[in-house]
Amino acid sequence: MTDSPYLIIILASALAGLVAGFVMHRSDFCVTAMFRDMFLFRDFFLIRMLVLLVVVSMVLFEAGRLAGALRPYPFPLLGPPSITTLIGGFVFGIGMVLAGGCVVGTLYKMGSGSVASAVAFVGLLAGSALYGEWHPAWSALAKTTRLSEAIILPQWLGLPTTALTLPIAAIGGVFLYYWWKRGLMDRPSHAAGHLRGSSAALILAATGFGSYFFVGMPLGITSSYAKLGSTIESWVWPAHVQGMAYFQGQPLAYQPPFSDTVVRGGVGPGWDAIAAIQYPLIIGIVLGAAISALRVGEWRLHYRIPARQYTSALIGGMIVGAAARMAPACNLWHLWGGLPILALQSLLFLAGIVPGAWLGSRLLTRLVVR
Repeated sequence: MTDSPYLIIILASALAGLVAGFVMHRSDFCVTAMFRDMFLFRDFFLIRMLVLLVVVSMVLFEAGRLAGALRPYPFPLLGPPSITTLIGGFVFGIGMVLAGGCVVGTLYKMGSGSVASAVAFVGLLAGSALYGEWHPAWSALAKTTRLSEAIILPQWLGLPTTALTLPIAAIGGVFLYYWWKRGLMDRPSHAAGHLRGSSAALILAATGFGSYFFVGMPLGITSSYAKLGSTIESWVWPAHVQGMAYFQGQPLAYQPPFSDTVVRGGVGPGWDAIAAIQYPLIIGIVLGAAISALRVGEWRLHYRIPARQYTSALIGGMIVGAAARMAPACNLWHLWGGLPILALQSLLFLAGIVPGAWLGSRLLTRLVVR
């Protein structure tokens, strides 16, 4: 144990970000493209990579839980399921397609020189901060539409975690084996330094496990988007930020795995546990992608796109930022972290993001990229 929990948290998060950013750039592992391509082109290749990531994470998380290596379990900030999570996931799906990237895809693309992704990032910060304006009403609605007090599906069904998790992982493994036998788990690429999607999924699953082991939770970044947004807002409107309940709360309070100290954090301005966990992760993802692009000689500013795509990136980013708070949390948190432990919130988020991405794809082709 250590009396300085932030040191391990910062180092582990920064390293996870560097690995994730590098790998996602080399493989173009984009969650938005997974759902968008499924609807626009009937291309399911990237969705199969997501299934691989989730199944492997499911096995790793359950093995870690059984070994006593993952605590707390379930991880912090997961709440009971509510209809608002379904709605938030739906809105998130629309926004991420219009933005051209999700909360993490925006970061690695920005790191490789995408100006449109930088615009989407500004939208993410704005939307995350803007959510605070209607947080009291949305929080009340979440409590009113709560479906259960259980956090994960095994709790809700009254079953042992292993009895449900491993059979589902085994079913996923059967599908993965079938796709592998048919040659559907690999796609040829002649790009310099390209990393296979299946290899990227395995590395990212291991990265998520490492984050859970050292930090006490898997990868997640959107709470810090609200924190950074509120910080910027406090520079120009400090009294307003100080008077908003959303920015004064501290929903995170937990004891990290390698510490005897309970750390706390919220989305308001200032240094706390959320800043220590997520700021280094964000910086790491951007730097990891930049390093990857530089090593293959691909880093340059990408800005020659129509003005309407910049508009779409900004509006989509604002929608994603707000929706990530409404859900609450993002696709990275729910699909890579919550889904492998069968978190009820994450299952509802998935149920919402699929039709949301379909609608976002329709809007994209009708209004942005005709």
